[in-house]
Amino acid sequence: MRDLSNKNVIHIIKDGVQYLQFRKLLEYDNIITHAYSLGTDLNFRTAKINKEALPQNEYEKAIDSYKKICDSLGTDYKNIVKTNQEHTDNIKIVEAKINTEFMDINLEEYKETDGMITNKQNLMLSTTNADCILLLFFDPVTKTIANVHSGWKGTLQRISVKTVEKMQKEFNCKPEDIICCICPSIRKCHFEVDKDVKEMFGKEFEDLQILESIDIMEKQQTHEKWNIDTVLINKIILKQKGLKPENIIDSGICSVCNSDLIHSYRVEKQGYGLSTALISLK
Repeated sequence: MRDLSNKNVIHIIKDGVQYLQFRKLLEYDNIITHAYSLGTDLNFRTAKINKEALPQNEYEKAIDSYKKICDSLGTDYKNIVKTNQEHTDNIKIVEAKINTEFMDINLEEYKETDGMITNKQNLMLSTTNADCILLLFFDPVTKTIANVHSGWKGTLQRISVKTVEKMQKEFNCKPEDIICCICPSIRKCHFEVDKDVKEMFGKEFEDLQILESIDIMEKQQTHEKWNIDTVLINKIILKQKGLKPENIIDSGICSVCNSDLIHSYRVEKQGYGLSTALISLK
């Protein structure tokens, strides 16, 4: 079995469950619990579907997957709070669980929401991906956490920066104190787009290429397609917002290159599964 550990993350296998943990966040394991799921045997797609449509009920599979990873982390799956993720820049403050005896999933309260922030204990914030970027934020000074889904549309809307701004406004966080961990996602090597998307990124992030003297986009030699580095974009705009470079921690792992261990829409296509990123204050 391959080990995805590197200088920033550790590949854990416990009770038959695989996940990544960030070395930086493990320095605060007396305060927070976190993980990014590994293994395509786990699938965190919580949308209810017709049992007859697929040989396996994905909803029940998702609940079982949450139970397994939470048990491995020593937490209660009932504490899960999950956004509905619709590629928006909307971020909600989570004050308490809505369901007392079950996970907060598929709830109207989290409709059109792609990020969550809390300073309350025992709320396990969950986002899911199959190539999109997931960002785990932690301020050890104010003991505030956030979990954010930033697909390419979310990146265009700068949801990562808006999360920091909301942490500042609502919880008095200082950007220089905030740690941001970037989970496995599609990387520049595989994130190819057509001209329309390339032009949107070129317009929104023109300043980055001028100020940073870097190429966030690269045209393919043989096709009218471009490869975009959305991870690098998020690193730069977070640094511009005031996060210290050493506090922007990248897993450095591509979901497409590692699709045997990480769900990838571009590899699995129709019927693709979802991985999850989790973070909670103890």
